[in-house]
Amino acid sequence: MLDGKAAIVTGAGRGLGRAYARAMAAAGASVVVNDLDADVAKETVDLITDAGGAAVAHVGAVGGSEFADGLVRRAVDEFGRLDVMVTNAGALRDRTLRNTTDDDFDVVVNSHLRGTFTCGRAAAAHFREQGEGGRLILVGSPAGQRASFGQTAYSASKGAIVAMTRTWALELAKIDVTVNAIVPTALTRMVATMPRVGDLVAKVDAGEPVPDAVRRQGLGSPDDVAPVIVYLASKESAHITGQAIAAGGDRIALWTHPGEVEERFRQDGWTAGSVAELFSGTHANRLQDFRPTPLDLAAFEEA
Repeated sequence: MLDGKAAIVTGAGRGLGRAYARAMAAAGASVVVNDLDADVAKETVDLITDAGGAAVAHVGAVGGSEFADGLVRRAVDEFGRLDVMVTNAGALRDRTLRNTTDDDFDVVVNSHLRGTFTCGRAAAAHFREQGEGGRLILVGSPAGQRASFGQTAYSASKGAIVAMTRTWALELAKIDVTVNAIVPTALTRMVATMPRVGDLVAKVDAGEPVPDAVRRQGLGSPDDVAPVIVYLASKESAHITGQAIAAGGDRIALWTHPGEVEERFRQDGWTAGSVAELFSGTHANRLQDFRPTPLDLAAFEEA
């Protein structure tokens, strides 16, 4: 499906990023494996090359423009072209608002949001020069779509990435570049601290199957998300752009674009009193649920 294509996956040393890189390589793509950790980047490259695929490691932290430009140059130098950029890399700091320092915020936003921006911009510039279109696959999170306690910087970054997806899809359509966001859920180190989930992560790491009841909740291994990445990277997905696509376990879903759920007009405008009447009347039944959709922990116990 991806024969002759070249791709970059940032944060590909472990977890979801590794699964994305391996799946694209198995589909025929040559892959630049980026990670901050040289050892795990090499592990991913070795897994790909041992299976007969083509891959090279490019070690370093995303965020800066110079590094993003260097990633693109590496793909072109090694493989002669670039067709796909998957912006998966990012740091995490579990902090509530009162405990989030400036440094915490900057580390998360720089890696996730700025890293996506600089890598996406560098790839788009090359796609324009190459003149054959391209694929930008940005990585969001349920934390950016709904509330996520203790994730101020991460939620802000991931929400912004999905918003950026829609804008880039609009801007880059004229050069045949599609831009989509994947919103993955998988049993990785990132969710291992969630109640009752740590044991499941350990099972995945040990190569054990994920229980069916958990898979139906949208949680599986990183490999369950990877086929969506392969599809979005392929020519078959040319008509798909500007979308936020959830994937995990046995589940694939589409997130809606933000839209107004209710509107009212008042001749000559509003007063504080009439606004109060509106929100105690008609609007009271249309307020949006800000809480996350919880995983069915009973299903975990069942499994």
